[in-house]
Amino acid sequence: MSTPFQYEQAFSRNIGWVTAQEQSSLRGKRVAIAGGGGVGGVHLLTLARLGVSQFHIADFDTFDIVNFNRQVGATMSTLGQPKAEVLARMAREINPEIDIRIFPEGVNQDNLPEFLKGVDLYVDALDFFAFDARQQTFAMCARLGVPATTAAPLGMGAALLNFLPGQMTFEDYFQWGELPVLDKAIRFVVGLAPAGLHRPYLVVPESVSFAEQRGPSTFMACQLCAGIVATEALKILLGRGKVLAAPHGMQFDAYRNKLSRTWRPGGNRHPIQKLAIAIGKRQFARKAG
Repeated sequence: MSTPFQYEQAFSRNIGWVTAQEQSSLRGKRVAIAGGGGVGGVHLLTLARLGVSQFHIADFDTFDIVNFNRQVGATMSTLGQPKAEVLARMAREINPEIDIRIFPEGVNQDNLPEFLKGVDLYVDALDFFAFDARQQTFAMCARLGVPATTAAPLGMGAALLNFLPGQMTFEDYFQWGELPVLDKAIRFVVGLAPAGLHRPYLVVPESVSFAEQRGPSTFMACQLCAGIVATEALKILLGRGKVLAAPHGMQFDAYRNKLSRTWRPGGNRHPIQKLAIAIGKRQFARKAG
């Protein structure tokens, strides 16, 4: 005889760190996650185990064997299957009552209003190089007053930024505008992790290529991102606990056992950021030459 699903019992071990009333509140929250790769999949499953029960998820890609090192939905049995559909199945295995709306074309300018409609939080899990989609999504969040969070898996650690309604926007922080892709890439990595804790132990530098839009990854970093993002989500959704928003940021690196909290007024307009961007450009020029 199968055991019937009961929400209160399934998430009863959360009680203590949250109250029963807060757990009930999480049940009614809706979170939008764009991207079903390394961080997107584990974000969804972590939030599902927290008891969040309504999601919008967007991804147009299918699982490939090169995803095995970091993506929770990537297995031999899911090769070639749509990422969003696989992850939705996995989330429903945790909570059969979960309400998930899939956006199989990913996010774009046309579907963003619907993707963000009625959501309480946006979690960024887009591919690093999905600059247009990311820029448009965060801009829509700012217009609609939707809190947004992103955690970058860097090395064997994670770097966090929150963008909250009425505070510094993604565009104000990163200063992308209509810049070329390479400039956006450099500004993005510099802005995500001003402390750069991950850089000293990159043992194969040529594995990073902005021009070819590729870079190395680890599952440890993705898992750390999910733990951090779910904690920020809990604080934002329940309205308790201190939430630092951009230009404040945080990076934790497990390999180096270091935590750095950063504050960059003006975002990438800050003198330290401008210097880091200039150095990044010179380094790329030397590699290209």
